[in-house]
Amino acid sequence: MDEALLRNLTPSVLAVLVRRGADFAAAEDAVQDALVEALRVWPADPPRDAKGWLVTVAWRKFLDARRADAARRRREDRIEEEPAPGPASAVDDTLQLYFLCAHPSLTPSSAVALTLRAVGGLTTRQIAQAYLVPEATMAQRISRAKRTVSGVRFDQPGDVATVLRVLYLVFNEGYSGDVDLAAEAIRLTRRLAAGFDHPEVAGLLALMLLHHARRAARTAADGSLVALAEQDRTRWDTKLIAEGVEILQAALARDRLGEFQAQAAIAALHADAFTAEETDWVQIVEWYDELTRLTDSPVVRLNRAVAVGEADGPRAGLTALAALDDDSLPRHTAVAAYLHERDGDLTTAARLYAEAARKAPDLAERDYLTRQAARLNSRRNP
Repeated sequence: MDEALLRNLTPSVLAVLVRRGADFAAAEDAVQDALVEALRVWPADPPRDAKGWLVTVAWRKFLDARRADAARRRREDRIEEEPAPGPASAVDDTLQLYFLCAHPSLTPSSAVALTLRAVGGLTTRQIAQAYLVPEATMAQRISRAKRTVSGVRFDQPGDVATVLRVLYLVFNEGYSGDVDLAAEAIRLTRRLAAGFDHPEVAGLLALMLLHHARRAARTAADGSLVALAEQDRTRWDTKLIAEGVEILQAALARDRLGEFQAQAAIAALHADAFTAEETDWVQIVEWYDELTRLTDSPVVRLNRAVAVGEADGPRAGLTALAALDDDSLPRHTAVAAYLHERDGDLTTAARLYAEAARKAPDLAERDYLTRQAARLNSRRNP
């Protein structure tokens, strides 16, 4: 039984049911029932067309549920629409489902959360971390979104801005963990760029390509994280970098700047430096200024403090960091540790690295920060 195949087919099957008129919550339940049936049946009798089999069974499960709810007249009308066996459509159902989940009846934040959970495959905890909110809060938000769209016909797909936000968060989660998730986000964004002549779609695609180009160098052979300044830049994918820069330049030439273009410009400046020392930090600070104007995001201002520390010295970076006044922000303590180390205060830096390690969201980052604290402690106590 290929469970990975089932996971990959789930969004497409769900999209087929929604297109045929099933409300989202009922379609999701029917698809889950079909997956359980597949796990039971396929080991002994694998189908020739896995997607077609799942669509047929899920649709029947949906109809059975409607019958149980005594909607006989409506059920009899819909039974004629049962999809015929055979190869399924080659339409990219996943991307269409992203638009359908970005429904006008939902707020943008709820639409993003629902799509990440239902289509992107992220856990509630992962989504909560991306939004910087407690897991229980996010669970309630997703439940409310499901209730809102329950019974709604999905004939008014949402706007492209919400879909871009979802794809960005899916890519970020994949970039930190499962490479297939990142690759799928890039694939869908390429499809989106082919259908939408919009500079922010191009900006997001450029950003993804430029970040993905560095993926091979982000971890050592033992799986530990490698900081950007320490990465072996010969391992960066120059073809992806060139493609990302070309897409970005075309988008910027349209003079309709958005946050994804600004982020991509920062990534391009990192990619353009042959060594960490050659990085144009002054320009990066300027782009962070633009990004702050566009988003007013505390995470952007945190990253800007690092760039200021590189461009104007660690004291200037610490001053920019102090202006944030939010040490609960993820990685705030790690940034403070780095800037204090650059400023020569190894005692404070070691203490802050250890504190940041305790707050780290994942094991790889925790291990990296712990090693930084140990490195500084060994220098202070040889």
